[in-house]
Amino acid sequence: METINGIPIETIYLYSLIIAGALTLIYVLFSDLLSGLLDSLDFFNPVLLFSFITFLSAGGFILEKVTALSSLVILLVSAGISGILVTLLNVFVLVPLSKAEASLSYNDSDLRGRIGKVITSIPVNGYGEVMIDSISGRIAKPASSYDGTEIGSGKDVLVVDTANGVLQVAVKEKLEQEWI
Repeated sequence: METINGIPIETIYLYSLIIAGALTLIYVLFSDLLSGLLDSLDFFNPVLLFSFITFLSAGGFILEKVTALSSLVILLVSAGISGILVTLLNVFVLVPLSKAEASLSYNDSDLRGRIGKVITSIPVNGYGEVMIDSISGRIAKPASSYDGTEIGSGKDVLVVDTANGVLQVAVKEKLEQEWI
């Protein structure tokens, strides 16, 4: 059994596995708090570093217990396997997640032309609320009547314009009758 400064290598692998796994979990849970600090380091992703150390430690610990290979060979094999696993993690999990998060956002201007339902009546020259169904869920936004008329709750409306975060809407049936 090989040791470093009197500590068995299996123990070093086990401690580094526990510490790196805990740091990975803590970073994943609290990464939004730290995102402003690490924005300038685009090339550095702590999740990948912590995951690499976790995989390296787990592989090294298992190989030290199961095989009779030398510690240097075990370290090199574990590093290679860790590199492959971290690359797969980045390509198939982290990159798609970062793109998916950006695709769920919307601008108010994207709501123009959408059909919604009035959930809070819109009084004459006043404000109410409209619910719009979308692929990512439902969006409730404040709304006012485009032509200044009252729109009752439950009516289907068309988003004509947006101004200062408020949707300008018109009753859908009224618009359909005008086009016929």
